[in-house]
Amino acid sequence: MRRIMAIVGFVVSIPALSSQSFAGSEIPASRSIAAPIGFSSACARYGWVCRNNSGGRVGDGEALRALQQVNRYVNSRVTPVEDRTTTGRSEYWSLPVNNRGDCEDYALLKMKTLIDIGFPANKLALSVVLDRHGGNHLVLLARLPSGDYVLDNLSGSVKPWHRTGYTFLASQNFKRKGSWQVTLAGPRASQFIKS
Repeated sequence: MRRIMAIVGFVVSIPALSSQSFAGSEIPASRSIAAPIGFSSACARYGWVCRNNSGGRVGDGEALRALQQVNRYVNSRVTPVEDRTTTGRSEYWSLPVNNRGDCEDYALLKMKTLIDIGFPANKLALSVVLDRHGGNHLVLLARLPSGDYVLDNLSGSVKPWHRTGYTFLASQNFKRKGSWQVTLAGPRASQFIKS
C-alpha cells in the first residue's frame, strides 16, 4: 500500500465533508477520486470486482454472521506477505497466491467469497485507510441496513467502520463499482483537509 500515499496527496486539497456524524452508520463519501494503483488491473482480471449485481435484500443478523464467518475463514487461511514475495511486483492486486498475500489480496478473497455465497455485490466495496499506527491499509466494507461494516485481515471481528480506529481516505463506489470516491472520516481525517 506504499503508493496509496498518492491518494492522500490528492485528498488534501478537498474541502471538509459536511458531516462526520454516525447517523445511519454509513461512511460519508463526497466526490470522485482516481482509483488506487492496482485496482484497474484487478477489475480487468476479476470481473466480479467491478460488477454491480444487486442480489437479494440483506438483513443485519444473517448477513453479520456471514461476514464474521468469511472474515475469520480468510484470515485463518492466508499468510500475510508483500506482493513482491508472491508475484514479484509491487501493488499487484490479486487473490492470494499459494494462500499468501497482502491486505488487498485478503480483501479481494473476502469479496469473492461473499459474492459466491450470494451476498449482493452492490453492498461490498474496497476502502483505503490509515490503520491505528498511520500505516497504509486496505479493507473490505459491507453495507447493511444498520450501516457499513469492516472486514479486515488485522482483526478477527467485523466492526462498524467508525469503531475500527481507522481513518478512511477513499472507497470504491457501492453503486458504480469501477469508480472511487473520497471518504475522509475517522480520527485523523482533519489532517488531510485544507482549511
